[in-house]
Amino acid sequence: MRLTSAIAVYFIVWWLCLFMVLPWGVRNPHESGEPVAEGNEPGAPVNPRLWRKAAITTVLATIVFALVYGVITWSWIGFEDIPFLNRMPGTG
Repeated sequence: MRLTSAIAVYFIVWWLCLFMVLPWGVRNPHESGEPVAEGNEPGAPVNPRLWRKAAITTVLATIVFALVYGVITWSWIGFEDIPFLNRMPGTG
């Protein structure tokens, strides 16, 4: 895998992991017992902790990317390893 492809794949994996991590630990004012300030959305998180979530996302994305990189580079899983693909018409 070339460097530019690896950066693009990592970027996509990072964003997917971010959307998985964003809802973790989110509490709105009603759940935390705080009053809603005038003009604020009632469902907005009280303390979103975005830097912590970005760090967790980076660690998770690095692990997932390492697996994807291994599958792509060293062919850990090939088409012949997927059972239902061997029975498809026209595959051999």
